[in-house]
Amino acid sequence: MAILAINHDVEDFDAWKKVYDDFPKQRLGVRFARVNRNVDDPNNITVIHGFESVDAARAFVQNTELKGAMAQAGVSGAPRIELFEEVESLTF
Repeated sequence: MAILAINHDVEDFDAWKKVYDDFPKQRLGVRFARVNRNVDDPNNITVIHGFESVDAARAFVQNTELKGAMAQAGVSGAPRIELFEEVESLTF
């Protein structure tokens, strides 16, 4: 499993969340998603997405629909994007 972490600031969390919820993540290969807000800055968001492969995650990042949705959602500045390979997943 490939794990994609995207961190960015948004102008307004509620406006961003509406666009995020409407975005066709599953159609673009996302297998799971987790939305996180910074405890000290609620307009700083980190989204974690899981993909079947590194190639699928890279394709998602390069998708023009994603770039358009991020602009529409009020993402401020360039996002920090990091890609990982999952080694282990535990739930307690």
